[in-house]
Amino acid sequence: MRLALYTGLILAGGYAGLTPALAADPTGDWRVADGVANIRVAQCYGSMWGAVSWEKQPGGRDENNPDVSKKNRPTLGMATLIDMKKKPGVDQWEGQVYNAKDGQLYSATITPAGPDQLEIKGCVMGFLCGGETWTRVGPPIPSSPANAMAKGAAKSSGTAPKPQGGQAGQGAQAAQAGSGTITPAPAAPKAAGAAKPGQKGAADPVGDICLLAEIAGFAH
Repeated sequence: MRLALYTGLILAGGYAGLTPALAADPTGDWRVADGVANIRVAQCYGSMWGAVSWEKQPGGRDENNPDVSKKNRPTLGMATLIDMKKKPGVDQWEGQVYNAKDGQLYSATITPAGPDQLEIKGCVMGFLCGGETWTRVGPPIPSSPANAMAKGAAKSSGTAPKPQGGQAGQGAQAAQAGSGTITPAPAAPKAAGAAKPGQKGAADPVGDICLLAEIAGFAH
């Protein structure tokens, strides 16, 4: 049984310069075996998740999903690797994979095979297993800030909040009026550059997959 996850997609670009030290890291963007999909894998809330991060034809829909309420959901940003937990003592994660070709979920594992390959294996009812090897096309992804927020890592410093820009500006203007001097308004911030891997932007509309509603909602 050949495991085909998604159709109608194409991948952009490649990635080189990986080192053996990254061999056990399954995060990053991966090209599926037949080159029809780009899947972004990241650690979200203690599990590995994967979502479609690039599609050739904009506006794709999950039309094969048996759930009528999901047939019209966009395929871009759709979760394909679901809640995959690391197995003790080995560099392997197990969970579920969503096959958009038939709208079904299958038990699956992902296993890094060197720094630039990821093996995925899916099984139907515990047998009739099939798999394929994905090729890395993007660097590993740092831990999402959403993971820290989920654990309550961000704590209050106990200091009073700084005044907002409008309030600070009004106070400054009042002081300047009393002294008879006026200073120029601060310059507008410069436009941000291109989004980094895993950050949402014009060139990367998916961004941090941990913040996708499907993944964040499942984890909470």
